[in-house]
Amino acid sequence: MTSVAIRIRGLRRTFGDVVAVDDVDIDVMDGEFLTLLGPSGSGKTTVLRMIAGFERPDAGTIELAGVDVTEMPPYARDVNTVFQDYALFPHMTVIQNVEYGLMVKKVPKAERQQRALAALESVRLAGYERRRPSQLSGGQRQRVALARALVNRPQVLLLDEPLGALDLKLREQMQVELKEIQREVGITFVFVTHDQDEALTMSDRIAVFNEGRIAQIGTPMEIYEHPGSPFVAGFVGTSNLLTEEAARAVLGRGGVWSVRPEKIQVARGTVEPAPHQHAVQGRIREVVYVGMSTRFLVDLTVGGQLMVVEQNSDAGATERHAMRGQDVTLLWDSDHEYQVSSSSDGR
Repeated sequence: MTSVAIRIRGLRRTFGDVVAVDDVDIDVMDGEFLTLLGPSGSGKTTVLRMIAGFERPDAGTIELAGVDVTEMPPYARDVNTVFQDYALFPHMTVIQNVEYGLMVKKVPKAERQQRALAALESVRLAGYERRRPSQLSGGQRQRVALARALVNRPQVLLLDEPLGALDLKLREQMQVELKEIQREVGITFVFVTHDQDEALTMSDRIAVFNEGRIAQIGTPMEIYEHPGSPFVAGFVGTSNLLTEEAARAVLGRGGVWSVRPEKIQVARGTVEPAPHQHAVQGRIREVVYVGMSTRFLVDLTVGGQLMVVEQNSDAGATERHAMRGQDVTLLWDSDHEYQVSSSSDGR
């Protein structure tokens, strides 16, 4: 049975009149990659800083491997933190940067060097130990910061938007590498980001934050396919919401329902749905070509709009672009719609 690496109960933190974190409970399992995802000001970074000991909660407890560390200073906790700016010493070589924490702890030189070389190898930087940070790419500097944290062999590694300074292509590459490294070293990672794609790509589980609280926690597939609220549906990926009157007209029931754009098919004219499908008529307001896919913004006859995304896997992109202004039927399987809020009037 997997043990709990971090147990948080009733965590609360205020700054003046602002409630940054409001009664948060989380269990992070040993060896798990958990992402705290949310918009700016949602409380995710404050939770990370309280786990690290940089902020003290107004209420609640934090346990690491069953030990209450709520009142312990940062240096007494078996955690390390990787920040967005990496904070490498520019005058030191790579290996000196990685060794620095061990030197402060007065680890003997031979052991210090051995552990630093092993940490660099674990982040795929063997052979780079004599270079200085200025001689490295952004992704390599990020991995040096990671090696410096891993060399202390912490029970938990906290990462505060460490990929935020990288360009898109390098960030996507590092997302895959960071997850592979985490899987290989087996350390519990708690990762903070506001990037939904990053969270979906890397995480074992995601805790979605909104206004200081956890709106939903689950696997990437659970969060994306079955959002628990309109906020989660709208924040994690792109989602269409059928609300009240439109939901009654299309689905025959009220409430708020989520349908992801890639689950919807576009058919010209009026088309009868299959028994397992729902259909709604509309007119294409806009067509946007975005390389790998085409987006359709469709005004519905019953009111409201839906967005549809189709992959450009054939030669039909030019033909799709000419569909602006056409009347269409939108079709989707009934098992691809998910209720995120019940009807306000109970019907």
